[in-house]
Amino acid sequence: MASAQPKIQGRTLKQRNAKIARDKTWVTMSVSWRDVVNKPTRKKLLSGLPTVIAMRAYVFADKAQQPLSLSIQTCKVVFDLWDEVFRVDVRRAGQRRQTIAVNVEGVLRRCGEARRLPVVKASRLTTSQKYFVGVLVEVNPLSKKTMERIKRWVARPKGVGAVGPGDSLFGSFVGLFITHVPDADRTLSFRTPGFVPAKLPVAKPPARGKATKPRS
Repeated sequence: MASAQPKIQGRTLKQRNAKIARDKTWVTMSVSWRDVVNKPTRKKLLSGLPTVIAMRAYVFADKAQQPLSLSIQTCKVVFDLWDEVFRVDVRRAGQRRQTIAVNVEGVLRRCGEARRLPVVKASRLTTSQKYFVGVLVEVNPLSKKTMERIKRWVARPKGVGAVGPGDSLFGSFVGLFITHVPDADRTLSFRTPGFVPAKLPVAKPPARGKATKPRS
């Protein structure tokens, strides 16, 4: 049975299915937010102007107001009008990947989901405590200051870290998800089901040598 969804001031953060697992020393998350790309966003993607999709994943102890950790994935997309392909720059977990997508579906696969994204060091969690991940996705954040802070955070060795008193990207649950004032072309927020570290499945390593289909 899913844990109760946080409800403050009459508003509830919607719960979305996600796969939370233990991967060596990290807790990882796999989840989709493809629906942040609506018709106006698709139109912008095809305009040739840069589009940025920034995802922030905050780990909270159940019923807590302050997050324990933050992980970020950013995706910058530019449609090359000459070659008619999307040039995609993905940054996450201290890594950068530049690739090409031939259609919007390819963009969504790279920028609209996370696969085994490290969200918190397992050693920071109490094995029997319940936690959840609150996710905030923004398309074209309007604040240059916020984008600079996001860039600095995602450039960390793992692109994920613990909360510090002076970390400006952090805030309370209320401030981040309930009273948050949209500062982007489009925003999407949700939470994962609750999880207990001691009961997490261990992520299986990707099969080696397995043939994969070409990706768009």
